[in-house]
Amino acid sequence: MDTVRIDKYLWAVRIFKTRSEAAEAVRGNRVSVNGSNIKPSREVKAGDTISVRRAMVTYTYRVVEPVAARQPAKNVPQFCENTTPQSELDKLNIPRETIFVFRERGTGRPTKKERREIDSMMEEMYVDDEFDDE
Repeated sequence: MDTVRIDKYLWAVRIFKTRSEAAEAVRGNRVSVNGSNIKPSREVKAGDTISVRRAMVTYTYRVVEPVAARQPAKNVPQFCENTTPQSELDKLNIPRETIFVFRERGTGRPTKKERREIDSMMEEMYVDDEFDDE
C-alpha cells in the first residue's frame, strides 16, 4: 500500500481512539501534514510528517509505512515514528507544577460536583493557552 487516508492512518496507529475522532480533529485544523492544513481524505505516504495539536502540546510523527488496518500497540513503531521534541513534551508537566487546588484538611476526596468544577477550570486553561498560541 503506497498511500492511505490521514484519518484512517491516525486511527490505525492509535493516535486517536476512533476514526471519526481522527476525522473531526483533521476538520478542526488540529492536524497538519508537512506543515499544511488538510482534509480527512488527504492521502499520506512514507516520509510525511504529521503534526497533531492536543491541548497545549503539538505532537509530531513521521510516517514510516502507510497502514489502513488498526494495529496492535506493539506493532505501531513499524508504521509510525514519534518525533515530538522534548520541549513540547515538557509542556505536559507545567499544569502539575503551577496549579494547586486548596482543600481543607480532612475533607477527603472531591465530590463529583467538585471534580467537574476542577476539570472545567483545567479545560478553560488549556483552551485559553491554545488560542494564545495562534
